[in-house]
Amino acid sequence: MDGAEFDYIIVGAGSAGCVLAERLSASGRHRVLVIEAGGTDRRFYVQLPLGYGKLFYDPSVNWLYATEPDPGLAGNRDFWPRGKVLGGSSSINAMVWIRGHASDYDDWETEAGPAWNWNAACAAYRAIEDNEAGGNDRRGSGGPLFISANRADLHPLVDTFLQSVEAAGLPRNEDFNGAQQEGVGIYQMTIRNSRRNSAARAFLRPAMRRPNVTVVTDAHVTKVLLDGRRAVGVEYRRKGVVQKAFAAAEVILSGGAIGTPQLLMLSGIGPAAHLKEHGIAVVADAPHVGRNLNDHQGLNYTWRMTVPTYNDILRPWWGKALVGMKYLIAGTGPLAKSINHAGGFFRTSPDLPRPNMQLYFQAFSTLVPRVGERPLLTPDPFSGLSIGLSNCRPTSRGEITLNSADPFVHPKIVANAFSTDSDVAEMLSAVKYLRHIAGQEPIRSLIAEELRPGPDVQSDADLVADIRSRSGTVFHPSCTVRMGADPATSAVDPDLKLRGVDGLRVCDASVFPTLIGGNTNAPSILVGWIGAERILKDAR
Repeated sequence: MDGAEFDYIIVGAGSAGCVLAERLSASGRHRVLVIEAGGTDRRFYVQLPLGYGKLFYDPSVNWLYATEPDPGLAGNRDFWPRGKVLGGSSSINAMVWIRGHASDYDDWETEAGPAWNWNAACAAYRAIEDNEAGGNDRRGSGGPLFISANRADLHPLVDTFLQSVEAAGLPRNEDFNGAQQEGVGIYQMTIRNSRRNSAARAFLRPAMRRPNVTVVTDAHVTKVLLDGRRAVGVEYRRKGVVQKAFAAAEVILSGGAIGTPQLLMLSGIGPAAHLKEHGIAVVADAPHVGRNLNDHQGLNYTWRMTVPTYNDILRPWWGKALVGMKYLIAGTGPLAKSINHAGGFFRTSPDLPRPNMQLYFQAFSTLVPRVGERPLLTPDPFSGLSIGLSNCRPTSRGEITLNSADPFVHPKIVANAFSTDSDVAEMLSAVKYLRHIAGQEPIRSLIAEELRPGPDVQSDADLVADIRSRSGTVFHPSCTVRMGADPATSAVDPDLKLRGVDGLRVCDASVFPTLIGGNTNAPSILVGWIGAERILKDAR
C-alpha cells in the first residue's frame, strides 16, 4: 500500500478518530485511511468491562506514558496510561459516560464560537446516543453509541453510599447528563450486552465494512509529509518498513493530547526555538502546540468495612471462578461493569456557580500493591471500600515537549499538578467532604476504620501533604493543541484547521478549549462528531 492516495488520512483510531472514520465515509464518496499505532481491540480483556485493570500496564494496548517528577505531587512521577489499540483510550478506560456541565460548552463558545456551544453539543449528543433509559429533550435514542443506564446488578453498598451522601447534603440525581449535573447517583456506562462499547465497536467496526475505508494497524506515524506549507500525507513505520500514504483532501490528526502535539513537533510544527533545539527544521512556528496541558487530579479515601465488599469475592480463587462463571453464563456480576458504579458532583463552596468536584464510589479497595497490574481483579485481602474524588476545572497548566527527535521516544510530559494555590485549597475542602460523607448514616455504622489517609492525618498541613503524596491523574489530559478564534491563544481555529499549515486538522481531546468538568470520553467523541461536520462542510 506504500504510496497509495486517499481523500482523508486519519492518524489515530481513538475516540474521535473512530467517529471521524464512520462519518467521513458514510456517503461513500470519500476514500478514508485510518492509521493506528496499536493493534486490534478484539482481545478478551478489552471486551470484558472490568478487564481494564489487566490493561493498565499492558504495552500491547497501552502507551505507558510517565510524567516528569512533579513537585506538586511530592516529587513523584505520575503514570499516564493511554490507549494504543483500536478505540484508543475508549478501549481501556472505566467507561463512565459524562458529557460535562452545560456551562462548559458556554466556555467553549466563548473561545471557539457557536459551533461548539451547549445547544450544538446537546444536539450532537442526542444524535450520537442510544440511551438505555430512553430519549428525551437531552438524551438520545437510536444513535450509534449505546449507553447503559447501569441500574441492575449493583453492589448493595451503592445504595448505602447514595443514602449517606444525601444525608451529607447532596441531592439525588437520576441523570448527570440531564438538566442538572450536581448531586449523587448512578453512572451511565459505555457497555452493551455485557461488553465494553468502545468507539471502535460503535463507530469504527461498522465503517470498516465499507469498501471506501481502509484501516492499517501496528503502524506508527513518524511525521506529516508537507509540500511547502501544505500537508499532503504521512510517513509511518510498520513491521520495520517505512511507508507513505497521501491525502488528496486532508490529513487529520487524532492521536490524543500527548501523541498529537508530539507528531506535530516532529513534523516541524510547534514552538520554533524548541524544534531547533532538537535539530528539526521549522515549517510553522506554532507556539501553542504542546502548551496549556490540563488534566484532572484525584485520590481515594479508603475504609475497612464490617460487611462484605467486592474484595471478598474478587480476591480468593474460588470467588474469581464464581464471578467468571456468572459472567460467561449470564453476562452479569462485577466483571460486567466498571468498578465505579456510582458517584456525583458537588461544590466545595456554595458561592460557586457550578460543581467543581467529582465523586467516585468503589465497593472495593486496592491498598496492597500488585506488581504489573492495577489490581481491580485482585483487591485487598480484607473488606475494603473507597470513595474517590477529582477536581473538575483545575487552574494548573503543564506542557508536552520533545525528549528527542526520535519518534519512538516518548515526549516529555510536565504535568505541573497542584501548581496553583486555588487547586490545593479546593482539594483540601473536597477531602474534608469525603470524611463528612463517611460520618453519615447508614455508612458510618458499617465502617471499621479509616485506612487511608488514616485517623492521624487531621491538620490542614498533613491533609495537603497527603494530597500531594497520593494524588495522580484520573486520565483526562486535554487542551494541548487548543482550539479557539484568537490566534494569540490557540493552535487550531474553530474548524480545527492547524494555523500556518493547509490541509491539516486536529480532531481529538487536544483541541479542547478548556477542560470539561467530568470524564472526557464523551466530549472526545463529540469533537469527532462535530469535527466531521466541519470537515464535510469543506469537502469537494
